[in-house]
Amino acid sequence: MNELPTRNPIDVFQEWLAEAIASEPNDPTAMCLATADAGGNPSARMVLLKGIDQRGFAFYTNFESRKGRELVVRPRAALCFHWKSLRKQVRVEGRIEPVPSDEADLYFATRTRVSQIGAWASDQSRPLDSRATLEARVAEIEARYEGHPVPRPPNWSGYRVVPEAIEFWKDGLYRLHDRIRFSRSGLEWLTERLYP
Repeated sequence: MNELPTRNPIDVFQEWLAEAIASEPNDPTAMCLATADAGGNPSARMVLLKGIDQRGFAFYTNFESRKGRELVVRPRAALCFHWKSLRKQVRVEGRIEPVPSDEADLYFATRTRVSQIGAWASDQSRPLDSRATLEARVAEIEARYEGHPVPRPPNWSGYRVVPEAIEFWKDGLYRLHDRIRFSRSGLEWLTERLYP
């Protein structure tokens, strides 16, 4: 990255992601998702990127989970991808928008049946009295949809992080890393190099 890239950062990200998918041994689409509650208290967790295009970065969750509740009150998020084997990192900041229902339905249909049943059975982030309770709920959902497709639960869908800033970081000798930040300005992206 000796020269400042002038291309669309989503295109650059897709190239880096393709490289990670080809070489990263575990979960190359894993990203840390940071959100905040109404009081501004942050929380972070790993989720999987399930879609990337010019609109942004999509992931799926239970809307009643902690992250789902936080994104309702503060519809902004930050993402961090770290590919250790490539010595690269990408940070994304932006606003949140819900994924359209038809898009969520299409993605839900690609999930394994066990994952679909799990989406119905789990009250994600809520206290659970015992593993047996969860297993009983899974069995009940399996019986309910035996011989039928599992529909997407009404409280399960996706969010898209619409990027306002994307930073590309590449490891450098003696901690003299390369950092390039793209910031959205209207329909255009402004590019700047940052000190390591």
